[in-house]
Amino acid sequence: MKQKLHILTLGVANLDRAVEFYENGLGWKRSDKSTGDMVIYPLGGIALAIYPVGELAEDVTLSYERPGFAGVTLSYNAADRHEVDRVLALAARAGGKIVKPAQDVFWGGYSGYFQDPDGHVFEVAYNPFWGFDENGDLVL
Repeated sequence: MKQKLHILTLGVANLDRAVEFYENGLGWKRSDKSTGDMVIYPLGGIALAIYPVGELAEDVTLSYERPGFAGVTLSYNAADRHEVDRVLALAARAGGKIVKPAQDVFWGGYSGYFQDPDGHVFEVAYNPFWGFDENGDLVL
């Protein structure tokens, strides 16, 4: 298997509410490849899909149990500390819940966390030790 992921799919309780959050709240644009209950957002080489959690559980053949914290975060790396603050404020205005306000962190950066309306946890971080290429992709 190649060391690569192409699509991350989040199961959502209410697809319309999730679309409202990502599109009208965060300003994301959906792919024209979205179909029916599968809404896909291109993220520059990878995509985030949202899909009704019951249908996703049925497809996976496992029962869904809403976790408190599933041990997974999705991370958005910001260009600077101010962008971290702006993105967290945007998420809060869109209906997200700030679970950890932005702050200086032990590894030398600045980050905070929010949950989308379905409880998926996103980190918004500025890491002064990493950069971006001309396409805005993370350079490690």
